[in-house]
Amino acid sequence: MTTCVFVQIRCKPGTTYRVAEEITLKEIHSELYSTSGDFDLLMKLYIPADADVGKFINDQLLDIDGIERSLTTLTFKAF
Repeated sequence: MTTCVFVQIRCKPGTTYRVAEEITLKEIHSELYSTSGDFDLLMKLYIPADADVGKFINDQLLDIDGIERSLTTLTFKAF
């Protein structure tokens, strides 16, 4: 069983494509999109049910240089 989460990512100016490339190389995402608005990228990922969501994101994502801020949304049920 896994937990589906969405992570919005704000990048430092001029780093969005490099950040997206580094995320892609880590192969932790299900989907990754460029977005408009307050955040630059939207990532969908599945986290193992036995993993701590915050620690997983901190260890696997937030070490990428160029990420300025993130916003994680947990999901509960698909309709």
